[in-house]
Amino acid sequence: TVLHPLCVKYPPSAKYRRCFLTELIKKHESTTAERLDELYETLADILKEEESTRCYKNYLLPTGECVTLSESVAIISGGTTGLVTWDAALHLAEWATENFAVFSNRTVLELGSGIGFTGIAICKTCNPKTYVFSDYHHCVLKQLTENIRLNGFVLEPEAAQHIQTESQGPEGEATNYQKPKLIVAELDWGSVTEKQLLDLQPDVIIAADVVYDPEIISALTAMLQKLSTFRADRKPPEVYIAFTIRNTDTYHLFQAELDKVGIGWQIIPAHSNSSFPYDVQPNATILQLFI
Repeated sequence: TVLHPLCVKYPPSAKYRRCFLTELIKKHESTTAERLDELYETLADILKEEESTRCYKNYLLPTGECVTLSESVAIISGGTTGLVTWDAALHLAEWATENFAVFSNRTVLELGSGIGFTGIAICKTCNPKTYVFSDYHHCVLKQLTENIRLNGFVLEPEAAQHIQTESQGPEGEATNYQKPKLIVAELDWGSVTEKQLLDLQPDVIIAADVVYDPEIISALTAMLQKLSTFRADRKPPEVYIAFTIRNTDTYHLFQAELDKVGIGWQIIPAHSNSSFPYDVQPNATILQLFI
């Protein structure tokens, strides 16, 4: 966790490394094993560090791939909550890896991509044909773009210059999945244009932890209706929305708004395995919507 080559290259926050080493030393001292000076020396070095406003987090996927992200250490940074990875993004990625056929060789649009965890995980494990990351906050879009590149992907139109290059993950090993076409789009649900909608044409729409504010719900449902209307083939996309239920009133308001505009929904059964470490097991769920 601390001295692993991946964490040396992309270090977690100083606070995390300090807490981890402190607990590890306590456990080591409770045994009869010989004292390891390297543990104390490493902790001493970390105690001298100043806490940065940014850190790296490395997430191991069930396939053995790794997603490395640069994140804010603060929940709110730059006037947005989009610079950290939220539990529903992990939950949706876990479900996606178990249901990769939903995404394989299809065009996927993610609404509110944040700093990119879910999308990068899907691109590494589910082989989509095209993946469109979208958000609207300029700081989030900047960090999202950096994280996509950090994980060895090339964005359009940059990809035209790298058609034959093999993708390299942050761990420096060549990956064996087909590289999808990746796009980052600035998408404001309230002012999206007809041209933007016609250009998207997703087969699958996903979002994680975007249903947290009652004011956003009507904009989201309107956006979904527009995406269903502006279809070249008139075939509606599949839609999956993941969220952590922090406030049951907001959750029920979202369901009521869906009913009001005639969008059908069903709860996706919980998946079997937890691949990622949660501080507290989240009360997360996924709704499939029928638009």
